[in-house]
Amino acid sequence: MALTKDIGDIAIQIDSVYKTFKLPHERHSGIKQMFINSFRGKSGFERQQVLKDISFTIKKGEFFGIVGRNGSGKSTLLKLLAGIYVPDSGSVHINGSLTPFIELGVGFNPELTGRENVFLNGALLGFNHKEMEHMYSDIVAFAELEDFMDQKLKNYSSGMQVRLAFSIAIRAKTDILLIDEVLAVGDTAFQKKCFEHFVNLKKRGATVILVTHDMSAVERFCDRAMVIDGGVTHGVVEPAEAATMYNQLNASREAAVADEDGVSPHRWGTGKVTIKSVSVVSSKPVKQGNTLTLAIETTSETDVPIVVGLAFVDQFGTNIAGPNSSGHSFKSNTKLLYEIDTLPLAGGEYDVTVAVFDQDIIEEFDHNERALKLHVSAPAAVYGKVNLFGTWSHK
Repeated sequence: MALTKDIGDIAIQIDSVYKTFKLPHERHSGIKQMFINSFRGKSGFERQQVLKDISFTIKKGEFFGIVGRNGSGKSTLLKLLAGIYVPDSGSVHINGSLTPFIELGVGFNPELTGRENVFLNGALLGFNHKEMEHMYSDIVAFAELEDFMDQKLKNYSSGMQVRLAFSIAIRAKTDILLIDEVLAVGDTAFQKKCFEHFVNLKKRGATVILVTHDMSAVERFCDRAMVIDGGVTHGVVEPAEAATMYNQLNASREAAVADEDGVSPHRWGTGKVTIKSVSVVSSKPVKQGNTLTLAIETTSETDVPIVVGLAFVDQFGTNIAGPNSSGHSFKSNTKLLYEIDTLPLAGGEYDVTVAVFDQDIIEEFDHNERALKLHVSAPAAVYGKVNLFGTWSHK
């Protein structure tokens, strides 16, 4: 179990935590086989070190993010914080009560109705029947399940169950909230409610640990964030820096997979001209309103006239813009620069696709899908796909 210790203005303190699991090689079908394997010196398992020397602190009232790729050790760390796991070594200090939203709906009974499960789940959170009756209408309204509360839970979709579980869980009287990818299964309207709840939590000064792959949520809500990869922390940094580190980790993994396969399904063309590199060369951070300069380097055996096309695609696959160099006299074996004086893109993740054509845009020499990944940060108050940078006035 996580230890509780009075540590002043610190909500959580993790000090040199290690965690290892035993992975069985094979199952024993009986005592005889187990005895034979033992006699042969077979251990029957191998050790997998999931967390290695993890240390960090979270202050009271802080909105703290934990980000990392799948398999990085996030879930194990969360279960250590929740007291589900115990570290092999090191210490976990929790200063106050903690409510984990790790597996929403744990304790639900599929044979009971939605209403019955509300009271059951509320009891698990420490509420009595009268308190749950007082909160019941708000819980159902938040989950938007008024017409389904008398149906058995087994008839609910997974999204409906999560909405109901989250609506109950946020009523918990707690000092620290631990939230793990609650938004991943919700629809747009539900996600909006979750974000609004996060805003209220931040205003209240609650201590919140948010684990997510949504870097825009990290930048919008978190005060700081920890990046973890391969069971090792890469430091506690500002949200924008955490988002950049996370994207770099994903990009390096994608590159490694492509190298292993020796072929990429995102690359094609005749090969007469190839894209050698695509990079950001701006001195300023990639942020809405800043200057953004991309460098595209091409190479070929002989100089040929080329047209370079770009596509800026958001995380939902929408092509936001597709500029190209048609009308300019560019040749291969050179480095072209594409400069945007005032970057209009909204905050979020973008892939930049680069393609090189002949002068008549008939032959496609090289097409590199998702050649570059951009993480754009922007003020939280900016909405929509782009910022028009218009001005307001009155008469």
